[in-house]
Amino acid sequence: MRRSSDRFATDVPGRTTRHLFSFDRHYDPAEVSLGFLVCHNEDRVAPGHGYPPHPHRDLEIVTWVLGGCLRHEDSTGRGGTVVPGVVQRLSAGSGVVHTEVTEGDQPVHFVQMWVLPDEPGRSPDYAQSDVHAELDGGRWLTLASGLRSQADRTAVRLGNSRAALHVIRLGPGHSVPLPDAGLMHLFVARGDVDVEGVPSRRLGEGDAAKLFASGGRGVAAGTEAELLVWEMHPT
Repeated sequence: MRRSSDRFATDVPGRTTRHLFSFDRHYDPAEVSLGFLVCHNEDRVAPGHGYPPHPHRDLEIVTWVLGGCLRHEDSTGRGGTVVPGVVQRLSAGSGVVHTEVTEGDQPVHFVQMWVLPDEPGRSPDYAQSDVHAELDGGRWLTLASGLRSQADRTAVRLGNSRAALHVIRLGPGHSVPLPDAGLMHLFVARGDVDVEGVPSRRLGEGDAAKLFASGGRGVAAGTEAELLVWEMHPT
């Protein structure tokens, strides 16, 4: 487990970022990545602030907004606004420059995750999908996936054929089994949950757990909760 309070933190004017893995000047050899997942950041950005133009290359960048509105624009001429219930995927491929700033007069709270692609050097690509209507069903919803078995039920396609991102919202006392995978990363975006087989069991908001061959274990919400889970199948 990695507690929220143990995450690296970057505080700059107008923005606070919490990092679950080593990032920029923050380095811990024990927390560099997990499988294909190389970045997992949680951002809180004040109105009128964000990330100025910056480059990316050979990354699948998935953004999930928890509150507010985030505007994305990139050097391919594509972009859009991302709000709660909309998942965005940017395939940086051979190289892209993009910006991310708040839209409107409200702060934005979002989680951004970077996954390595199957192949480097592809043409940059961008996609987003509104899944708001499907979020409150009390079941796992696939936000981004490259798994062949999930091709017809993912919101956006991912350029990694062995990884998928799922989200779920659970009411107090409700429980579900975890997806079946050899490697998983569980992040509590809101609320708190108990995870079967995890020491101390209770994970609070901002906490994360690395899970190995843990498919089928139960996750039960103590309060209204929202969870993000990466399912990975490394060779």
